[in-house]
Amino acid sequence: MNASTYPNSPRLDLVETLHGREVPDPYRWLEDSADERTTAWRSAQAELFAAEQHSWSMRDAFADRIGALMGSGTISPPYFRGERRFFLRRDPGQQFAVLYTIDPGSDNERVLIDPIALDPDGVTTLDAWQPSKEGDRIVYQISVGGTEESVVYVMDVATGEVIDGPIDRCRYSPIAWLPGGEAFYYVRRLPPEVLPDSEVNFHRRVFLHTVGADPDTDVLVFGSGMTMTNYYGVEVSRDGRWLQVSSSEGTEPRNDLWIADLSTSTPQAPAFTLVQGDVDAQTGIDIGRNGMFYVSTDLDAPRGRICVTEPSQPQSEHWRDLIAEDAEAVIDGFAILDGPELMRPFLLLVRTRHVVSELSVHDLDTGELVHTVELPGAGTVMGPVERPDGGPVVWLVYTDHTTVPTIYSFDARTMSLEVYATPPGVVDVPTVHSRQVTYTSADGTPVRMFVISPTAEPDQPRPTILYGYGGFGIPMSPGYSATILSWVEAGGVWAIANLRGGGEEGEQWHRDGMLSKKQNVFDDFHAAAEWLIANGWTTREQLAINGGSNGGLLVGAAMTQRPDLFNAVVCVAPLLDMIRYTTSELGPTWTVEYGDPDDPEQFGWLIDYSPYHNVVEGTDYPATMFVAFDNDTRTDPMHARKMCAAVQHATSGTRPIVIRAEGDVGHGMRSISRAVEESADIVAFAARWTGLNTAD
Repeated sequence: MNASTYPNSPRLDLVETLHGREVPDPYRWLEDSADERTTAWRSAQAELFAAEQHSWSMRDAFADRIGALMGSGTISPPYFRGERRFFLRRDPGQQFAVLYTIDPGSDNERVLIDPIALDPDGVTTLDAWQPSKEGDRIVYQISVGGTEESVVYVMDVATGEVIDGPIDRCRYSPIAWLPGGEAFYYVRRLPPEVLPDSEVNFHRRVFLHTVGADPDTDVLVFGSGMTMTNYYGVEVSRDGRWLQVSSSEGTEPRNDLWIADLSTSTPQAPAFTLVQGDVDAQTGIDIGRNGMFYVSTDLDAPRGRICVTEPSQPQSEHWRDLIAEDAEAVIDGFAILDGPELMRPFLLLVRTRHVVSELSVHDLDTGELVHTVELPGAGTVMGPVERPDGGPVVWLVYTDHTTVPTIYSFDARTMSLEVYATPPGVVDVPTVHSRQVTYTSADGTPVRMFVISPTAEPDQPRPTILYGYGGFGIPMSPGYSATILSWVEAGGVWAIANLRGGGEEGEQWHRDGMLSKKQNVFDDFHAAAEWLIANGWTTREQLAINGGSNGGLLVGAAMTQRPDLFNAVVCVAPLLDMIRYTTSELGPTWTVEYGDPDDPEQFGWLIDYSPYHNVVEGTDYPATMFVAFDNDTRTDPMHARKMCAAVQHATSGTRPIVIRAEGDVGHGMRSISRAVEESADIVAFAARWTGLNTAD
């Protein structure tokens, strides 16, 4: 292909002067999905994509294998409320996980919420759920078409009857039940009619809702007068005494924290005490059954520490370290193990050391190490989940690159870790080799990377997909992936780089890849590619890069900064126009991660790497597939459209630049069949342009 074969994409003579710098935006018209020109452009691009797709010899084989490797289904830990259990399970062949309950005194499971029963078309998703403290009622949140615009309902668990709802504008809302099941705290946006159009996605507030009442009469509890992009966390302690509210501006890696004693003030008017305000740290409180406050914080400890304090003295000057910061391990979570069957209470601690999970048992009073728990492998532990009423047993999830997520129980009476539940289906997992390597980035920083391959050592250069994310403090931890396994089984190599900007090495690792330091992330990624080539795993001609969301920004920057280093790019649900990213969807909440283009200094950071603004005419760009979702309410699909048009215009080579646009899905959850189709397209495209279909 060349520029003359691509669909017509008129270039506007639009140049704005921003902070003294001329900024062209020739494809501004592609921001409007309703514009007739955009509709025609999309139709023509769909034909081009279909022609490219027709050339993928391995696409159907990948779809079949990915589907088979997903055939185990999924299972969640049990969530107890008294003697009632709740859990999620997806059986083989089901499109979504189903929420079940097991009634007290019974061994029989009963369906509570089946998304397909709610919507046979498969575009309704169960976003979240939270049982009442007694387990007799449950709040559940659903959204349609991938919009993530959750609507809240309340169900009577015994009868399955919906007794309240819908309550709209509840996207990303926590639910915090009061004892008795008659009321709960939640987070809801203000009505759109009282806001400017550009602010309708923001202005969250914490409300108290009484079951069955008109939501418009809900009591405003917290949030008035605060920043419009604030997110709120809300939690009520197990005994119902303590209300905890946290607040953060957008996705910033810090929070303010308040606590209120509901035994001395009313639920409608909690008397809040400030625990942490205007402090550059993330902090949360877990109220122990012994009445003590257990504080998880990265204050003066970028890898985290756990402190303990009296409820009457919740501020940091009164904290006592229980688990001090480890120089190399990041705290991920903990649970308290107690009850009359134990000689003393324990704390079960989950940490990751260079992205690999560890599990240890500590004395709850002193923090002293009592026991190190051997895990099934070098993988990831999620949880633990404890019973609200306590006890010596907790549940957690374990997975690694070849192990489907499996539920384990840990029993402090025997210090034993046992399989509790496995996914309902059986899959034939191929034999692959997973290893962790360390390489050096441009500034000398050591960076770790997982390499999953058919052989333990490089026997020959192989088609390779390099994946990365590098943002928002999110770690790329080992985990089961049908897509990765299908690629490696076919003869390829899959590498996952643990870039700065993520959370793999703690909060400082995150901050070393955000705001003015974002270029570190791209440098880490380029160095990963160079290491794979230098060490014989692959060649430039056999290397593809892949990333989604913030990872889409990553690969977009990589293809504009180092177009010679890769032969193919898969750019999924990306941010690419970093000068106008704040004008749509959730963009304004991310200025704390990337910077604000309205600020002259921060504009300079952004324009220097913004992929859309760094496309250079006459460059031989790699084969590139942009993937966009019509109902994506996080990263507007306009980013992929504008960048696709820009690269199609600019490229001097013959490798294709295409866009895969999909309707009725968004940024997150979708049906299994939709997930299989997307994954098959991604690896089939990469196979076509790295030579996997001709690999040995």
